[in-house]
Amino acid sequence: MTQFISKVFFYVAIVFAASGALVSNAVYAEDPIETGTFNNKAIYGYDTVAYFTQNQAVEGSDDITSEYKGAVWHFSSQEHKAMFDAEPEKFAPQYGGYCAYAMSRGRFVGVDEEAFTIYNGKLYLNYSKSVREDWSEDKDGFIALADVEYPANID
Repeated sequence: MTQFISKVFFYVAIVFAASGALVSNAVYAEDPIETGTFNNKAIYGYDTVAYFTQNQAVEGSDDITSEYKGAVWHFSSQEHKAMFDAEPEKFAPQYGGYCAYAMSRGRFVGVDEEAFTIYNGKLYLNYSKSVREDWSEDKDGFIALADVEYPANID
């Protein structure tokens, strides 16, 4: 009997694991801001304002933060925090910080903080620098597609 119960639990565990693998990205997309799996840091703790002011990815401080759209935003200076707090929509990355290229296909994918573009005054992040190169070949086209996908898949 114990062997039978062990087999049942084994098969239940396999079915449960397989069903979890089949869950679509959209289920996890309820979060309007991409924060990774195990924390609530927007852009994984990088300073979103620094992309605009320094044209580079700069790690933020755990001591200088703001909350916005359910995520914690980290900044490298009090000045950057104040700028963000005054105009968060201006500095927050497009599509909640999900990869702009993947979003054009309706997929919610994390990013490489170094793979960014400031375009028409907005911050776009990509999964990798090579994906950013592909995305850059038709930014306007991909942005038009992602603009439809992002709000349609966010609760």
